[in-house]
Amino acid sequence: MWTSPWVRWGGTLGFALGGFFDGVLLHQILQWHHLFSLVPGMDDLRLQVLWDGYFHLLMYVVALVGLAGLWRAQRRGAMHWGRPLAGAMLAGFGSWHAIDALLSHWLLGIHRIRVDSPDPLLWDLGWLVVFGIVPLVLGLRWLRRPGAGGTGARGSVAALVLLAAGSAALGGWALVPPPGQNLTTVVFHPGAGPREVFAALDAVDGRLVWSDRAMGVVVMAIPVRDHLTLYRHGALLVSGAGAPGGCVNWSRP
Repeated sequence: MWTSPWVRWGGTLGFALGGFFDGVLLHQILQWHHLFSLVPGMDDLRLQVLWDGYFHLLMYVVALVGLAGLWRAQRRGAMHWGRPLAGAMLAGFGSWHAIDALLSHWLLGIHRIRVDSPDPLLWDLGWLVVFGIVPLVLGLRWLRRPGAGGTGARGSVAALVLLAAGSAALGGWALVPPPGQNLTTVVFHPGAGPREVFAALDAVDGRLVWSDRAMGVVVMAIPVRDHLTLYRHGALLVSGAGAPGGCVNWSRP
């Protein structure tokens, strides 16, 4: 089983998908923590977002390694890809969350699932069980079942579709703002100052709630319908907008 290239590289790809799921959902959409939320001296939100970007870049590299391995296996005519690939991806997905809990949450203490919770251990354990232990055990059991070397393509594809659908459903749920919530966090392009920030506020009839010293990261009270409008006024990222549409602002001279 472990000598199969589908298991090796499928597990690698599943590990990367687990990291993406963690980073996109917890760091960006829910904003429950950042990679170095509990590291002393890392209080600058712009710095936290930068390291989240480095983390996602690392996950891209891991995913590309897994995809390259799978492509080579297919080119060499490796057979029996169905159940081994799906089981390995599920196990790799779970192993990411197990390693993250043990290493990042408890040994290094660089972040917790919910850093603002009065009982962070409960959130850590719940997340570990649901997204770490359960998929890891299911993936390993699937790999060890009799006939795991068979094609099993239909069941494998169904499992991957269910995993993708579950991830998409959680992401969609996280995009729904809390009732009565009109606060949004806005990251402006480097070099933006108070004049540009207040011009953006005037454009959407917003109210400034908080800002860092350089006014590169601000919290505004604005209607949800005006989130995307901020991208026309120097914003790089607007929480609750559904997509970082202002990333094109990096190309401005």
